[in-house]
Amino acid sequence: MRLTIQPFTVHKRFPLTISRGTTAKNTNLWIKIEAEEIEGWGEASPFSVTKKSSINSEKLKQELIKIIPNLEKYHPLQRQEIESILLESKLNSSLRAAIDTALYDWLGKKVNLPLWKLWGLKDDRCFSTSVTIGISSPEKAVERVRNWLNFMDVKLLKIKLGSPEGIEADKAMILAIREATPHLPLTVDANGGWTLKEAIVMSDWLAKQNVKYLEQPLKVGDEGNLPQLYQRSPLPIFVDESCFQSEDIIKLSPYIHGINIKLMKAGGLSEVMRMIAVAKTCKLQVMYGCYSDSSLANTAMTHLAAYADYLDLDSHLNLIDDPFQGVSLKEGKLSLNNLAGLGIEMRQEA
Repeated sequence: MRLTIQPFTVHKRFPLTISRGTTAKNTNLWIKIEAEEIEGWGEASPFSVTKKSSINSEKLKQELIKIIPNLEKYHPLQRQEIESILLESKLNSSLRAAIDTALYDWLGKKVNLPLWKLWGLKDDRCFSTSVTIGISSPEKAVERVRNWLNFMDVKLLKIKLGSPEGIEADKAMILAIREATPHLPLTVDANGGWTLKEAIVMSDWLAKQNVKYLEQPLKVGDEGNLPQLYQRSPLPIFVDESCFQSEDIIKLSPYIHGINIKLMKAGGLSEVMRMIAVAKTCKLQVMYGCYSDSSLANTAMTHLAAYADYLDLDSHLNLIDDPFQGVSLKEGKLSLNNLAGLGIEMRQEA
């Protein structure tokens, strides 16, 4: 097989602020695998889980270039051998995700089936997704909510908290959003922005604000405090940055109610499916999330939406220059097409 890499930069319509900082654009990698005159596409999005763990697309590109000669020896159907090389080389999880996704896209095109049909999933291909409101002033938060409401039929709002100004600023933002949209349920993601004491206080307070669950309240490395929070919190606790792959679920499962699976963290659709199986075995709820991913990566995850309790696949909806089109928005829901593989095409204007 032949493997090629092409960087592309996407810009957010509205910059997103979380507890670790603000992003307005991102340079991702478009990975293409070609064999038998069929192309499989994947995407690698640089991401971080702490302020010190960021990596850029150029570093990812150079990391992948080093092992391309080893990968090109194989056929796309030799998945087990390819996965072994990716793991043995300790390749960044986002690069593994791109290659694994491209292999599935290739396979779907080879047999002329969309992935959801190849995996035997239900023919209902429309799924609700939450949309995200970043950390901001109460006024800006309400403005962003109204922008989303003008754009689509919003069913669930995901609110980023963990403000550097403290939990009183978090409360003010929630109260403003609640006043503007009393009918909409909320989820809250602190991105590790709270101490245990703050998380306990906020979980009690947020339970009175029509919040469905609390995501990543404690920072990475502070998982030892999850048992105390689990006992005290009236809200279900989901983890994101603390949970990358299947083995993490087993360790955390006694003290959480759900996990946020992201394609870039997991390292591919193969591992996503393993994580789903482990989470369901542990009787945990499952949500899918994203970073600054385009339609390519979010479409890939949507093919597995039938297994999810919650979707937070909205990053591509906030891009002004997404080069791809795949999953579409219909009546406020993500809708998969019937094209082979991922069902991804280039936008006409791209």
